[in-house]
Amino acid sequence: MKTTMKSRLLAGTALVSLLAVSACGQETDAAAEPAATEAGTITVEHTQGTTEVPVNPEVVYTFDLGALDTLDALGIEVDGVPAANFPESLSKYGSDDYAKIGSMKEPDFEAISAGAPDLIIMSGRTADSYEEFSKIAPTINLSTDAADPWNSFIENTEIIGEIFGKEAEVEDKLAALDSKVEDTKATAADAGNGLIIMTSGGEMTAYGAGSRFGLIHDVLGVATAADIKSEAQHGESVSFEYVAEINPDNLFVIDRDVAVGNAGEVASAVLDNELVMGTKAAKNDRITMLDSSSWYLVGYGLNNVDAMVSAVQDGIS
Repeated sequence: MKTTMKSRLLAGTALVSLLAVSACGQETDAAAEPAATEAGTITVEHTQGTTEVPVNPEVVYTFDLGALDTLDALGIEVDGVPAANFPESLSKYGSDDYAKIGSMKEPDFEAISAGAPDLIIMSGRTADSYEEFSKIAPTINLSTDAADPWNSFIENTEIIGEIFGKEAEVEDKLAALDSKVEDTKATAADAGNGLIIMTSGGEMTAYGAGSRFGLIHDVLGVATAADIKSEAQHGESVSFEYVAEINPDNLFVIDRDVAVGNAGEVASAVLDNELVMGTKAAKNDRITMLDSSSWYLVGYGLNNVDAMVSAVQDGIS
């Protein structure tokens, strides 16, 4: 589980000490020396430990597409990314302008080491490689805490803001996002219930509150159409008969095959049958096809969450 990040106080203390030294035009005394030494770093507590991270690192590699999305939203340059099926919003990172440092799950340690990054941001998909990453550069795991994804997302965003001196911009963007969330919750109060479905290889799995896609229920307030307990990453296997029996007011659909670039029957074709088309969601034009790459691969990033909230708001309006 993710621990609480304490860096703001440490960074603020170091900055105050440094400014005091500059104003006096004198050398630091023994008591001030540790703060001055740490002025160029921030201590970050993250999922896999505590790391001293340089302020405004020049060469940044990230395996976490949510973090990449946040960095992009803040105008922070990134140098290395995994080879991935990027959504349109992040499509520029698929070009050769950015070093490819492996796949989403398999790092290319030789390429990473050769690039000499100042900071590596990893994800849950590469968690087993933390020690190896840490031998190359300061490494932090900013994967979202599944037990409390919303607050974890806010905390991770603030960490990135502090590392790159973007605290004020982060605060403004989070405030605007909070306002949009409240508006969506107000709409959801009268929108009926909802069921989240993911298709893959012609099969379906369902997700509920507390799941990887629980933003819809847990944060945006769409009532659950069914009590789905599965905690598996790929959800609980369900049938067309199950969807018909639940008969949701709203159906939210993610196509995993599209997200990962697999050829196969697209979600709209999978759901095009009498059982699904007989639901209230289908009859009332309340089947929302979500951007699969954004929801399945990117997840909790500053721009992406804004787009995710908008997609749900449009779907239930």
